[in-house]
Amino acid sequence: MAATFGLGVLVLLLLIALAVPIGFALGLGGVLSLGMLVPTGTIEALMSKVVRDTSASYVFLTIPMFVLMAEFLSVGRVAEDLFLSCNRVLRKIRGGMAMAVIVAGAIHAAVTGSSTASAASLSRASYPAMRRAGYDPGFAVGTAAIAGTLAVMIPPSTAFILYSLMTDTSVGKLFIAGIIPGAITAVGYIVTISLVLKYRPHLGPKPGAEVEAAKHRTSGRVWPVVLLIAVVVGALYAGIATPTEVAAIGAAGALLVSLSTKRMTRHGFLDAVGTTLRITTMIITIIFGAHLFGYFISFSQITTMMLQWIADSGISPTMVMLLVVFVYLLLGMVMDQAAIIILTAPISTALMVGLGYDPIWWGVIIIKTAEIGLVSPPLGLVTFVVSATSKVDLRRSFIGVLPYLVMEIIILTLLLAFPQLSLVLTG
Repeated sequence: MAATFGLGVLVLLLLIALAVPIGFALGLGGVLSLGMLVPTGTIEALMSKVVRDTSASYVFLTIPMFVLMAEFLSVGRVAEDLFLSCNRVLRKIRGGMAMAVIVAGAIHAAVTGSSTASAASLSRASYPAMRRAGYDPGFAVGTAAIAGTLAVMIPPSTAFILYSLMTDTSVGKLFIAGIIPGAITAVGYIVTISLVLKYRPHLGPKPGAEVEAAKHRTSGRVWPVVLLIAVVVGALYAGIATPTEVAAIGAAGALLVSLSTKRMTRHGFLDAVGTTLRITTMIITIIFGAHLFGYFISFSQITTMMLQWIADSGISPTMVMLLVVFVYLLLGMVMDQAAIIILTAPISTALMVGLGYDPIWWGVIIIKTAEIGLVSPPLGLVTFVVSATSKVDLRRSFIGVLPYLVMEIIILTLLLAFPQLSLVLTG
């Protein structure tokens, strides 16, 4: 069976290397690999089951609604309003403008599940002001990029939805589990800014420069978004509405927020809906393919064999867990985070549950490694996006992210050492 599993993975990697879209590569690879284990009739039945079950999934409905919410807020340029409002409060503090980007990123993350969209919006809103204040270009880009990654951990997160769909884990509990780690992460970024500007002051502005630079832009309302967050997170945490219902409420609220700013045009509305349809179609295709490949993994019994090998080898569960986390960090440097979750979460979660770990906690750990991978060289997608948006050299952008990556590893270590940080709110 191990040889069959290896051959199936090789087929999948070959399809990906041939530039076959990931969703089709997973589906085709799953069908071809299943052909080595089960009859054709069984494969046809599984294909029908995957399409029917995935399309009928109540949890899946959260994806288009949360994507639509993010697109409506993008049209309303909410990130710009958040940055300007936070900067008014923090601009008199040393590094206050950079801290305002982090706070705005955390608030923005609570109403959008897309890190790339969040980072691009924050970069467009904050980079010109930070440069006027005298911030180093690399550090300014690094701050906007790392603020964007908060959308992966702070609910509602598309990454948590994907993990839920691939592992049959409660998406509501995953959302709640991400609140404290997300808050700790944001605080960690602010601490990083203070330490960097204390020991490398040339990367920041001169005293008083932030206040002067902020005078160029003083508008920006934050209360509509805060109200939307209170409704979305409050309804979810209190159990008043399911995640799917919360997603629909959030999308409607985001439309009202954008209309209230008078920035929502007919063209913007149609563009938001069109983008949502494209993203949702891409995601559902990937999920179809992933479930087919998941059936191949199940039939190959690779997880059972791995657990047996671990038991026979005498390796401690903690050592195995740390090794898997290290592999995730390496994968995050060279692969798309959504692809990592879809390809590996079923295997690694079954393995961790078999070793006695909580699947909700493990989901938070996987998402945290994905968050780190989004800005890690050489292929950190969010760093690429913000570098392109701000027109700052990519090498300089990655250097600007490095201090935050150090803090990320510290926070990951805390989450690994103290699982209750993730589980205390889940009951």
